[in-house]
Amino acid sequence: MNEDKAARYHQRKRRAAAAGVAWSATLLLALVLTPASVALRGLAERVAAGLPVPPWAVPSATVALYVALLGLLHETGALAIAGYGWLLDRRYDLALDRPGGWLLDQLKGLAVGAAIALPAFCGLYLAIERWPRTWWLPAAAAFALFVTVAARLTPVVLLPLFFHFFPLERQDLRQRLIDLCRRAGIEAIDTCVWQVSDRTRRANAALAGLGRTRRILISDTLLANARDEEVEAVLAHEIAHHVRANIWRGIALETAVALAGFYLASVVLEAVWRPLGLRGVADVAGLPVLLLAAGVLSALLLPLANAYSRHVERSADRWAINLTRNPEAFASAMQRLGVLNLAEVEPSRLALWLFHSHPPVASRIAAARAAHLDPRPD
Repeated sequence: MNEDKAARYHQRKRRAAAAGVAWSATLLLALVLTPASVALRGLAERVAAGLPVPPWAVPSATVALYVALLGLLHETGALAIAGYGWLLDRRYDLALDRPGGWLLDQLKGLAVGAAIALPAFCGLYLAIERWPRTWWLPAAAAFALFVTVAARLTPVVLLPLFFHFFPLERQDLRQRLIDLCRRAGIEAIDTCVWQVSDRTRRANAALAGLGRTRRILISDTLLANARDEEVEAVLAHEIAHHVRANIWRGIALETAVALAGFYLASVVLEAVWRPLGLRGVADVAGLPVLLLAAGVLSALLLPLANAYSRHVERSADRWAINLTRNPEAFASAMQRLGVLNLAEVEPSRLALWLFHSHPPVASRIAAARAAHLDPRPD
């Protein structure tokens, strides 16, 4: 593994990520600290008033138009930063798709985001209008429901919008992976090849979905480069997250953070709507305040969230090794993924806390090689 190349790549990617955060924060602050947000709301109101909708629907149409206009403003800078990130991936031999394909994926992502965000924010502002002091409670409940539904529908609705999937034809490997799931006590509905080689050299595997939508997804890049026992080791790690209820714990944690974020936003909105010249907490012109409050809280909690995630990933590693009974295959799989994905082998402590939700590759390999097998998976 070329550690210097990986370090340079991740250094540049972190700069791009920082630029993205700076752009978002600058835009939102500019809207809050100037009359721009009120003017944007005024424009949305005028357009909404001219739409062929009943009078009771005009407020929601205003919210939807404001969110759409804010999204367009944001994406003017965000798309350029994302393009820089794609160029970096091309420079470091990770991205293989052409500019047209990359742009099409970006447009698809924007369309999916809009399809989710517009009704979500309309519902949020209906809640704020109905319950101006306690809206953060139903908002957090709706968030939990959305995350749960998204986890269930991702492999059958969202991912097929961006990737092609087809059945794994290698029956020996297919049966081996299905048997691995059954040994762990879970069922997978299907085993699919996840075609990513037309756009990236990266490799991965996933056990996506919940219940009757759960599917084994193996990237064609992993199949082309890894031995069967390494593919099995990677999948075992994904199985661990389901068996150990990490998916549900993650949803609960995300909901708790969302609840705190909504509550903080409600407190901030109540304190600033008058000085900012808003009509009240339900004025959509205050949306940048809500987003800034939630963003600040997320940034403050990020190191703790990453630390917790690394703990969960290390636990899943240990469980996977005990399931497969093959520590060396797990270590070699991590080594192979590190090479294919140009992983940062030993990041600095600061980078680890701020950017890494998984343990460094070197520590995962060392832990696998030092692992002591339990009599049975816990």
